[in-house]
Amino acid sequence: MPLLDAVKGIACLFIVGHHLCRYGPMPEGAASLAPRLIGWLGRDGRLAVQVFLVIAGFLASASLAPEGVLRARQGPWQRVWQRYARLAMPYLAALCVSVLVAAAIRPWFDHDAVPAAPMFAQLLAHGLLLQDLLGYDALSTGVWYVAIDFQLFVLALALVMLAEWLQRRWRLDAARAAWLLVVLVLTMAAASLFAFNLRAELDSTAFYFIGSYGLGMLAFWIGRIRQPGRYGAALALLAALGVVALLWDWRIRIAIALAMALLLALGQRRGWLSAPPAWLAAEPLLWLGRISYSLFLIHFPVILLVNALVAQIGVHSPWVDLLGMLAAVVLALGAAALLHRWVESRPASARLTLALLLALLVGGMLAGG
Repeated sequence: MPLLDAVKGIACLFIVGHHLCRYGPMPEGAASLAPRLIGWLGRDGRLAVQVFLVIAGFLASASLAPEGVLRARQGPWQRVWQRYARLAMPYLAALCVSVLVAAAIRPWFDHDAVPAAPMFAQLLAHGLLLQDLLGYDALSTGVWYVAIDFQLFVLALALVMLAEWLQRRWRLDAARAAWLLVVLVLTMAAASLFAFNLRAELDSTAFYFIGSYGLGMLAFWIGRIRQPGRYGAALALLAALGVVALLWDWRIRIAIALAMALLLALGQRRGWLSAPPAWLAAEPLLWLGRISYSLFLIHFPVILLVNALVAQIGVHSPWVDLLGMLAAVVLALGAAALLHRWVESRPASARLTLALLLALLVGGMLAGG
């Protein structure tokens, strides 16, 4: 689905731009050259994460229950472990880099963006994707999303399994079971959009984000409806859910999620996902989408390192800072390509995941010591 790759690539550039314009002294120096762009990216670039949430929900439906019932290829615990390993392999590798870069520059680059020396419990919490739930400071910007993505997948799997259990208990046929799953996801998404997503204290849990994720799940199933009448009614219901939630409490993040979900539902039915416009199907943009997860993980330590090096040059001007920001983007793309090739592209492996977790714990303790 090249359209998804293209959209992920564009969204990831906004995330990189957000962190590039938010952390370190370089954006402060370069702001005089492009104040509106740097200010907007630093303030609102983070909204692009809604695109990833919706696409993740869309792909979760395709993986777990494309026909509305659980695929019987694997057991639930095997699915959970496979998802953890798939997320954690590049995540742990990038986190090792982040911890080591922070340790290397901390003695001579005094800035709030540099994470403090980690503790063992903090490292272990990050390795298990529990850092936000346990209240530990993040060792790298954006790691919260990996933990939320994993929680959302587990929650989606629980909803699918609940529908399967109710199907057996109530002796429903496959068609009614599929509708039951849709109702469960719709109910959970609505609960988030009208309640959970309005409570900031829940933003470290899947319940805060299941509204956007659920819109993506529903978009997948709507796009597969063959009857025009039912398809139109389902699409209208999805739009109505989002619009009413926005009338209830306006949130630009939910507006972006709704627009993305509607695009996916329309695109799947009309073939846009596999045949996007030529400018979206350009190979550089598709390549960027393929490495977007690695880029999301590795760009922050690169930004920190370039900020530290530019600060040590001693020549301070807006143009030097702007060139430093551009250099950080190029270096982050190179680092992401390496991480994607040598770690993310490899099949999910228990041995490699545990080895990377051990490397994080040992390297983090040495860096903190």
